[in-house]
Amino acid sequence: MKSLIEKINAEFETFKSEAEQQAEKGNKAAGTRARKATLELTKLLKDFRKESLEASKK
Repeated sequence: MKSLIEKINAEFETFKSEAEQQAEKGNKAAGTRARKATLELTKLLKDFRKESLEASKK
């Protein structure tokens, strides 16, 4: 589960930097990368939920 949490944190940092570039500098390509990061975050968070539920059952 630790590796999953590390992936979530890394993807969030990617999202954060890309979203800031879009908001502050008007970088349209950064907006695309930020949206892509949110899709990946969604997948990772769903995986985390599954693993967390399985761990709580043990």
